[in-house]
Amino acid sequence: MARNLKVEDRRKARIRRSIRARGYGKPRLSVFRSSKQIYAQIIDDTKGVTLAAASSLDKDVRDNLKSGANVEAARTIGKQLAERATKAGIKDVVFDRGAYMYHGRVKALAEGAREGGLNF
Repeated sequence: MARNLKVEDRRKARIRRSIRARGYGKPRLSVFRSSKQIYAQIIDDTKGVTLAAASSLDKDVRDNLKSGANVEAARTIGKQLAERATKAGIKDVVFDRGAYMYHGRVKALAEGAREGGLNF
């Protein structure tokens, strides 16, 4: 079990390193998924500040979702995050999937963000 944690940590570090190298100062769209919810935030790494955030626990979204842990919820969160980012004046971001595969809920969140108007 401990070995898997180290593998995930190395994978996350490798992805973040490549994002910094190719990001050209763009904000980072970071995704975290648990077994019951999904969270996303746009982070300015130069200042260390969260610019926009959305999760399946937000009151306006929570009532409309059957579950916070499915593809439908992830797509909704992606659209909501894109809407909040647009209000904050953010159009271009770099996608940080963390240690997760670009599949399922992570992919649905990315597609929802793209539908909402974010470019990455």
